[in-house]
Amino acid sequence: MRIPWTKIFLFLGYMFLYIPLLCIVIYSFNESRYLNTWLGFSLRWYKELISNQIILQATWTSLKVAAVSATVSVVLGTMAAIVFTRFSRFRGKSLFVGSVTAPLVMPEVILGLALLMLFVGLEKIIGWPNGCGTMTVIIAHITLTLSYVTMVVQSRLQDLDKSIEEAALDLGASPLKVFFVITLPMIAPSIVLGWLLAFALSLDDVVIASFVAGPGSTTLPMIIFSSLRFGISPEVNALATILMTALSIGVVATAIVIYKKKIQKGAKNEALRYSSRK
Repeated sequence: MRIPWTKIFLFLGYMFLYIPLLCIVIYSFNESRYLNTWLGFSLRWYKELISNQIILQATWTSLKVAAVSATVSVVLGTMAAIVFTRFSRFRGKSLFVGSVTAPLVMPEVILGLALLMLFVGLEKIIGWPNGCGTMTVIIAHITLTLSYVTMVVQSRLQDLDKSIEEAALDLGASPLKVFFVITLPMIAPSIVLGWLLAFALSLDDVVIASFVAGPGSTTLPMIIFSSLRFGISPEVNALATILMTALSIGVVATAIVIYKKKIQKGAKNEALRYSSRK
């Protein structure tokens, strides 16, 4: 009998990834605050989470920073990817590519320290920013996530058939109209994927935010990391369960929408082929 090693290793890999998440969900309903003691099912920590203004404020700050930084990163990353793939020759391209992709290989400690020194220098020279805060965290996270979005969108642009865009240009369409009517719909799944990746990276970051955050701009990962010395509160497990549920619903909904669009596109192509045969 042939042993399905591939399926076994795949199953073990999924278990390694998702069992810790399942443990967080289970212990968020534990009456006890200690992980080694189970006192029964309870919604106690969800009730206490609602009244914990520190965690709720940090969560709102993290979500706001992640949403803004992911949106700006998608816009700038898409523009950079178009420059990389559609403008192959221009002076200074190597320097431009290196500056955009540098955060991919640069340690976050060095990146956070460099951004902190930049903000301090700008404050002395032009008076902005007036101390570290939410804006500096957003700028830092844009710097971090921009390169990831650029790589995701660039890989999709490289696989596109340029003859479609060239045909539209030959028929009199402007480059801007070609982008919004032809290119953008074809790279939309990659843009959505890049946004989700940037959102997750920003929501997860603690190293860079620790350098550039100020009073009133403490993010949720910073709260969790600072509480490790005293032990993680079960309220964090409850919040993590809520966030995982919301993000899972968002990812599944996005996947369903993309899948339906692919089916519709395939049906249209099949109908065109059938009509052309007639």
